[in-house]
Amino acid sequence: MTNMLHLPTLRIAAMAIGLAGLVTAASALDLQGHRGVRGLRPENSLASFQHAIELGVTTLELDIAITRDGVLVVHHDQALNPNHTRDAKGQWLDKETAPIHQLSYAEVQTYDIGRIKPGTRYAKEFADQQPIDGTRVPRLADLFEMVKRSGNTRIRFAIETKVNAEHPEASLPPEPFATAVVNEVRAAGMAQRVQIMSFDWRTLQVVQRIAPEIPTVYLTAQQNWMDNIGARGDGTSVWTAGFQYRDHGSVPKMIKAAGGAYWSVFHGDIDAAKIAEAHTLGLKVLVWTVNDAPLMGRLIDMGADGLITDRADVARRLLDSRGVKVD
Repeated sequence: MTNMLHLPTLRIAAMAIGLAGLVTAASALDLQGHRGVRGLRPENSLASFQHAIELGVTTLELDIAITRDGVLVVHHDQALNPNHTRDAKGQWLDKETAPIHQLSYAEVQTYDIGRIKPGTRYAKEFADQQPIDGTRVPRLADLFEMVKRSGNTRIRFAIETKVNAEHPEASLPPEPFATAVVNEVRAAGMAQRVQIMSFDWRTLQVVQRIAPEIPTVYLTAQQNWMDNIGARGDGTSVWTAGFQYRDHGSVPKMIKAAGGAYWSVFHGDIDAAKIAEAHTLGLKVLVWTVNDAPLMGRLIDMGADGLITDRADVARRLLDSRGVKVD
């Protein structure tokens, strides 16, 4: 009797997972250019974002830091990274700078981020990146203005708030940080084209309260190098704004309880069953950072709603060959 009950259940579950992949493959995919198109141009630079648009991404993924004097700049790390930063004398940094939060915008502009430091692991990973000497860290306002001047009215923006729950000294606190981002987005008239995302879910709770028109994207990683969920420990985390894994039993249920619309998940943490669960809860699933075509194909078949990639050129060739539309 027990086996008779379980067999139909398993068959139904398998069918649901398979159908999820078929439905997504037939519908439009959100192709997000990670830090612009980091595999081909200096990351988080205006040139990188421009090239990502030319390659046909639907969304520009980017990161925000806020300078000491309140300027929102587009930069992944909370400090300037020695892997791709030279000082005003053209010398490679031997260590990261003080947090951008402690630097003025004028100080940030003295650094060149247009070339990868030779011999680094970063240089090996992104050997196809074209250097552009003289590249400076742009303001978020510069990116919005570049897109407006181009006349592009469709490209979207996925903006990550770089707040670290374990190092609060490295940025503004979640409330003023998220508020500053929302204010900048609204001032540019871009609220209908923006998602705001974070590993630190406290910022997303602020966005949902003060700007309900802007979708929130809940970032997760459950790896040795980062675990903002805590499922590998006691099921609690300082990153998740009080929504704990031990209370909900799965990441999609945590995000649903938190009021999120999107789950952005590291590719090593996802499978078809988890995507199907997220879809059942009404969440869309974005997967990062996916740079090789076979993995992209598997994720599409699993039912992923979006791919975040450093290699939009590789992604477009694959999507075009499979007849998958992007939107």
